[in-house]
Amino acid sequence: MKRRHRIALAMGLFVAAMGLSLAIAHDVLNPQFTAEKGTFDKPEGKIGEKTDGPWSVTTMAASVNGKPIPGKVTTLVGEIVDYSCYLQVGKHGGKHRDCGQKCLRNGQPIGLLTKEGKLYLLMEEEHDPRRDGLTNFRQAAIDNMAYILEVSGTVSEVDGQRALYVTGYVKK
Repeated sequence: MKRRHRIALAMGLFVAAMGLSLAIAHDVLNPQFTAEKGTFDKPEGKIGEKTDGPWSVTTMAASVNGKPIPGKVTTLVGEIVDYSCYLQVGKHGGKHRDCGQKCLRNGQPIGLLTKEGKLYLLMEEEHDPRRDGLTNFRQAAIDNMAYILEVSGTVSEVDGQRALYVTGYVKK
């Protein structure tokens, strides 16, 4: 009987440890790297505009058969990060601000890192202006690198890849 109890206890501890490791796997990488400005409870600012529908006219026109991937207008709170450095080396936060700004200036992808550790690719929503270089969202991201912000746009997810398409950055 004692052997059975020890085996059951060992199995229980193993299952608990596995559950804990899965829970940890979704946390922010290197949590000791903190944002330069803002907190998840009090973001430094806001970027993006909430719209009535998920996709702009140019996105609808560019989609296959007029049917883009489903999206949902939403607002998320997270830290503006260099997507490539975060996924490759886990860097973010104020100590990575200068490097992240250089990466964004040189075309690396822009990310939004949420409190739960979810990473979203950020880009302009308006398809044709984005394609034709007629938007200025990249500069807003560079200016806000390593800041926690409230970001509004359209969220889309395909095969586990998350993107937030930010509206309101077409050059006037």
